[in-house]
Amino acid sequence: MALALAVVSCTPGEEKISQKAGHLHRDMLTVDTHCDTPMRLLRSNYDLGVYNDKGCVDFPRMKEGGLDAEFFAIFIGQGPRTAEAFEKEYRRTLASFDSVRKSVGQYPELADIALSPDDAYKLKDQGKLAIFIGIENGYPVGTDISKVKEFYDLGARYITLCHSSNNDICDSSTDKSGPEHNGLSAFGEEVVKEMNSIGMIIDVSHISDDSFYDVVALSKAPVVASHSSCRALCESPRNLDDEMLQALKKNGGVIQICILSDYLKQPEPNPEFDARAQELREKWQAMGPELTEAQQEQRWSEYSELKKQYIKLATVADAVNHIQHVVDVIGIDYVGIGSDFDGGGGIEGCTDVSMMKNITKELLRRGYSREDITKIWGGNFMRVMREVQALRDEV
Repeated sequence: MALALAVVSCTPGEEKISQKAGHLHRDMLTVDTHCDTPMRLLRSNYDLGVYNDKGCVDFPRMKEGGLDAEFFAIFIGQGPRTAEAFEKEYRRTLASFDSVRKSVGQYPELADIALSPDDAYKLKDQGKLAIFIGIENGYPVGTDISKVKEFYDLGARYITLCHSSNNDICDSSTDKSGPEHNGLSAFGEEVVKEMNSIGMIIDVSHISDDSFYDVVALSKAPVVASHSSCRALCESPRNLDDEMLQALKKNGGVIQICILSDYLKQPEPNPEFDARAQELREKWQAMGPELTEAQQEQRWSEYSELKKQYIKLATVADAVNHIQHVVDVIGIDYVGIGSDFDGGGGIEGCTDVSMMKNITKELLRRGYSREDITKIWGGNFMRVMREVQALRDEV
């Protein structure tokens, strides 16, 4: 099999596709709308300026993969909804902002923080990478609406309204206790209005179906799903079904296909893996809630090795199937790519940002035009970002 693949990769057709992909990445702005790399920056000495053997994102690998812009999502896991917990996570969020800015600031010749589409295009022209900031989970907002504007002023350009559990803003698609607000809460409605008024993008990944429909009905600006895929191809509550895609089109928003295997290809029953994974969880839970940096790395490494041993990952072709499904259902203007690297993202043929051109090659094999690929790789998302910011300017 390895020999066959090597022969295919050397065929004139494949060489031409590879060259064309390289030219495309040189000329177009490429944007990945979600990675969880800030978790590494906050808890370790992870260096963005060198080629790392751990993690999925750094500046050398972005350059190698032809990725111009990356949204660094500040992930805050859902916890207790108390004044004390809100304050703790608010402080953690501020620390994450600091870690991103300091890490990027170490390499001014390579990258800079971007706040708008114009920033990203200017940085590309200068040969630099653009680092945007988002917040994954509205939990650190607590019940204080002023935090939304504060986070925007610190550089965040989207907030994913919730994560895997319900919060004070809305219901999650995966909360085991079921719905709490039956969509957006009253406070969540105020958050949506505030985000519209300041020009902050509303991210609907992770939120429940009822929450999604509440958001698109209320928001005056287009919304994004920064890292979600299609439920028609992979039955997961994290994915959007075709009716939701139609509502997203009506809203003018965009779905950024998540290249996390479980959201691309229906996982097959694997009781042996499930048992081993449960043993691993119990092992690390027994060590207490606060793990050292070395322990966190070891836990992640052990789980990754377990997945490699038991799980067959989805492929680049599977990811492009989801892109194609969106195109078939609502058109080319409403789809992009949000990897979820360093948060579980990574598939066969694209396990880190150095391999992003493999997605482009697959799009070329299927006959996608330069214009279409430019839209998928950032044009659609930048269009939404401009419209969100334009609404702010009209208010």
